[in-house]
Amino acid sequence: MIPPAFHCLPRLLSLLAVGSVLLSSAYADAPVAVPTPTPANAPALTPLPATDILEQAVDSLLRASGVPESGNTAMHFAIAAVLLFAAVVLRRLATRLLFGVFRRLAAQTKTTFDDKLFPALASPVNALFALIGTFAALKVLKLSPGWDEAIRYSAGLAFSLVLLWLILRTLNTALQHAQSIAEERALGVAAFMPWIRKSLVAVAAVFGALVVAQSQGADVQAVLAGLGIGGLAFALAAQDTIANVFGSVVVAVDQPFRTGEEVRIGGFTGIVEEIGLRSTKVRGGDRSLMIIPNKTVATENIVNLSRFDGRRVEQLLSLTYASRPADLEALVSELRQTIVSEPEVDPSVVHVYFRDFTASSLDIWILYRVRDPDLRKHLALRQRLNLAFMRLVEARSLVFAFPTQSYVLQVADANRVAAAQPETSPGPR
Repeated sequence: MIPPAFHCLPRLLSLLAVGSVLLSSAYADAPVAVPTPTPANAPALTPLPATDILEQAVDSLLRASGVPESGNTAMHFAIAAVLLFAAVVLRRLATRLLFGVFRRLAAQTKTTFDDKLFPALASPVNALFALIGTFAALKVLKLSPGWDEAIRYSAGLAFSLVLLWLILRTLNTALQHAQSIAEERALGVAAFMPWIRKSLVAVAAVFGALVVAQSQGADVQAVLAGLGIGGLAFALAAQDTIANVFGSVVVAVDQPFRTGEEVRIGGFTGIVEEIGLRSTKVRGGDRSLMIIPNKTVATENIVNLSRFDGRRVEQLLSLTYASRPADLEALVSELRQTIVSEPEVDPSVVHVYFRDFTASSLDIWILYRVRDPDLRKHLALRQRLNLAFMRLVEARSLVFAFPTQSYVLQVADANRVAAAQPETSPGPR
């Protein structure tokens, strides 16, 4: 991450301030060199507005203190030392007092975002105070034009990087907070939040670095042109990988399934174990692991077997042709009452009718809907109703039918068969 790289920045700038002081004292009596004009097409080292504001504030402080604007007197060095000391004190005050107040205020709010944001911003704010104190001390001293220009350029670059650091810390904290909310609410996008957070922070870092480089006079257009050509070559070489990444984005947005749910993807059925950036892992009923590319997941038909809002049951009771109409009519009424009496069954979706005459049975058609989609409760209910159906059939002395076929064999009269045959005379022996 970028933040650890800034921990040594205040010390480096302090060393730069000391070196500048030594150099300025060594060349105090030397004639001032006139800077050579830069070519018209050369990029100008333009400081950011923050450095201009800092320079104006230091000049106002010197005029208010009655310090001459030329030369480096003992008063100049004293003011520079005081500014450096004030920067150190302000850093500690910002850490202990200011952010302490912010933490107490954040503890009184309902959201936890501010509880995470203020500690994340402590390091960039400390670095900002160190930069202000260091460059203010350097502005007090009257250095050579070359060093003054270099310090202005360094100040603009340093303030830009600290501002970028502050933005990246804020963005990263906001995305981490969104990830925690997604995990608490068991959202499908929670599995994708780590790489989404890293991708967005990386994009913001690259974009911010380009903006900083542009503000310092770098030719960013040439860099972007090179990135465009390189990106095209990369896209052509990694078509499948990019397709899988976009497939994972589709899965994250559409959320057809979550980790732990049973799904049917194409012709494979199993429980989702992991949703990754490139592929989705599904554990089958035989405990085999199927790794499906996300581009396939995004294009296949997906059946989520864990998101039933109820279960529909349809079955046939086949009875023999020896059943009497009165018994069948009474049995249909008893079957309907038995199903409706179950509290788990939706009474508005219950159908029981004597429907068909088939080749070997009289069929009673049964259809009902169960409210609870839980599989174990559903199977227990079906077992309970099936046993009740058997008892009702047995109580009316009816018999369940099974597929049968009857064959009728007719044997002809042997005498008539013999009479119908013509008589033959024996031939000569």
